[in-house]
Amino acid sequence: MERRVFKKIREFPELAEQAAQWFHEKWGIPAEEYRKSMEDAVKCPDGIPQWYVIEDDGRILAGAGVIENDFHDRKDLAPNLCALFVEEAVRGQGLARELLEQIRRDMGGLGVPDLYLVTYHTAFYEKCGWEFLTMAREDGGALVRLYHADPFV
Repeated sequence: MERRVFKKIREFPELAEQAAQWFHEKWGIPAEEYRKSMEDAVKCPDGIPQWYVIEDDGRILAGAGVIENDFHDRKDLAPNLCALFVEEAVRGQGLARELLEQIRRDMGGLGVPDLYLVTYHTAFYEKCGWEFLTMAREDGGALVRLYHADPFV
């Protein structure tokens, strides 16, 4: 029986090491960077950064974070949802949408007034209630789409 559970790393700090390694494997950013960010989330549970996973029987199926800036030039548009990833074997089952909704709900509960993300994808985020806002320049120089959503209250 599947028992998928949405978890906030700040409430489950014992998952931080596993989650840091998982995000590292998906995105290639050093695990230490994720680990430090997750430690900051645990130390300051009502602030930014925050990290989330959907887990099933100890295995991470999907995850995402919220950080101040996701490596783009629009530092004024913060915080940013980042690192959204769903394991290929469970794609198409609504896990990304669930993560997006749960994170918007959590951010609303923390009093965050606006939430942003950068992506090369278009239709998916628009179907999930995100609105295209502007183009931003990534730290590497490429242009990327920047979206906005209001957190749920």
